[in-house]
Amino acid sequence: MTDPRHPLFWRDPRMPHVELRKVGDGRKVCYALHSHTQWSLGAITAGESTFRYRDDRYHVSAGTLVMMNPDWAHACNPIDNRPWAYLMLYVDADWLTELRYQAGLLEAPRWQDIATAVIPDPEWYEGYCHMAACLLDPRRDLLDKQTLVVEYLSALMHELADQPTQPLPMAPVTLQELAAYLDEHAAQDLSLDALCQRTGYSPGHLIRAFKQHFGFTPHAYLINRRIQLGQRELKGGTPIAEAALNAGFADQPHFQRTFKRLVAATPNQYRQPSLEQ
Repeated sequence: MTDPRHPLFWRDPRMPHVELRKVGDGRKVCYALHSHTQWSLGAITAGESTFRYRDDRYHVSAGTLVMMNPDWAHACNPIDNRPWAYLMLYVDADWLTELRYQAGLLEAPRWQDIATAVIPDPEWYEGYCHMAACLLDPRRDLLDKQTLVVEYLSALMHELADQPTQPLPMAPVTLQELAAYLDEHAAQDLSLDALCQRTGYSPGHLIRAFKQHFGFTPHAYLINRRIQLGQRELKGGTPIAEAALNAGFADQPHFQRTFKRLVAATPNQYRQPSLEQ
């Protein structure tokens, strides 16, 4: 029998734009502040938890949907070791952008952040759980799964289209260029002195300004990107030790500790989806 404390991951190479995570007992599933390159949509299926989303805090409970824009810092954790459970769908941002654009919801095929963070509506929750159950069921056809994902997300995007957008203040060009530099060189050993030389900022100013605009210090941003690199390697079948080195970690134990802290799963749990296709 599957231990409900262990996360289950569903992936299908025929649907590379979506990935689903299921946690049956989240009392020991704790996240440090992190972000994803994907747009994320979760459902609290039992109990309650805290949801930190950039500068906001939410108390969420069973029957609630939560959503996170790509690269927005967030964390969702248990309250006083009380039981809670959830599902989390990760959706490729480019794929979702195209879906919204083809539906006439975007003027151009460029990502636009979604202002809504929490949806307490029972109908959207039930629809989400129905979609997730389909994805997790190995007996359901591929076309069935694809259809449900497109129908549900299309309807939800239409529902959210009238919500006022709240774009984040643009970071100064210098910091945007630094973030792009960190993205490109995430697996390399970088120093604060070198980053200050690139920006012309003092160490204290750089750390404060970067965190203000990106939700992380430059170091935390770099580590988050390294874990994302590691996830990509693991999904591709790379052995854990090799994935650790390719993602910029000095050794496998350091990678495993950091991975568990940000992903709330071990690299081995993430690497091998627990549900057979």
